[in-house]
Amino acid sequence: MRLRTLVPTIPADLIRISFSSTGSNLELLAKLPRGLVTCTGQLEKYVSLVAERASAPGIRGDEELEVALCKQRENAFLELSSGVRFGGGRVFEISGEQESGKTALALQISLRLVIAHPDTSVLWIDTCGDFSVGRTARVNVSDVLERFQVALALSIEDAQVLVSDLRERADVAEGPRVRCAVIDSITPLLAPSLSNISAQGHATMTTFMQDLREFARTHYFTFLVVNDTSAVVQQNSDPEFSSTTRKPALGPSFTFLTDCTLWLSKHGDIEGESASMHEAEVIRSRMTQSKTWCTFKIGGGVLYSAIS
Repeated sequence: MRLRTLVPTIPADLIRISFSSTGSNLELLAKLPRGLVTCTGQLEKYVSLVAERASAPGIRGDEELEVALCKQRENAFLELSSGVRFGGGRVFEISGEQESGKTALALQISLRLVIAHPDTSVLWIDTCGDFSVGRTARVNVSDVLERFQVALALSIEDAQVLVSDLRERADVAEGPRVRCAVIDSITPLLAPSLSNISAQGHATMTTFMQDLREFARTHYFTFLVVNDTSAVVQQNSDPEFSSTTRKPALGPSFTFLTDCTLWLSKHGDIEGESASMHEAEVIRSRMTQSKTWCTFKIGGGVLYSAIS
């Protein structure tokens, strides 16, 4: 801030002298023209005024936290009873074995968003070319499906181009704005480059995921990253993997590149119904308690309930 903007509130001669003067208020008072400032009290008043005008306004941390939490609650479009809120500004990892409900959960979250917010859309990044339009057959509102975009990305470079395009269109007001992107799955994009003899693949993975998190926070965006599984070499002592021979793919560091990691598992089919029961456990989370879980029912590829 330029002190000259405070004239005439503060005498111009006082500002000119203060530019080249150092020391205490008494030393400054001795250098001032006679009659400009009558006493040290008046000089201290001017000094306080300069400090007040030149300082940034104070912001209370508790008030800012409450505003941020309120915004998260308002923008949460699906909440599991385990306490996980799917909303803006986060990157979620969804992992689990085959038929555990990973794609069904990601699809349910996406459809809940476009149904609840008519001015938004979802981008589904298909990395295997196996996305089926039949999964959305239960949605009869054509306007909703028009805002559900599907893109094919067969390499990490393709995914980076799509994310870059999202960044360029993030502040564009024309048409429904993309607020959520699903990568199903991220494993084929990153796993081929991971190696025990080179750090290049790990660097690519870290850079890409950090870019997702930075973009999510800057534009209050949601990324749902579906991760496949890999075999457990030795018995895992963690309770969430104690009864399975699988674990999330892409190595132990990948979970620290997201805001929340969910592990899904299938309990079995429900007798007399064309549905199955599943469990979602929070392995690690930055915004809610870890090691919590809930169960939910899936029928016809649709998630019906989430009961703790």
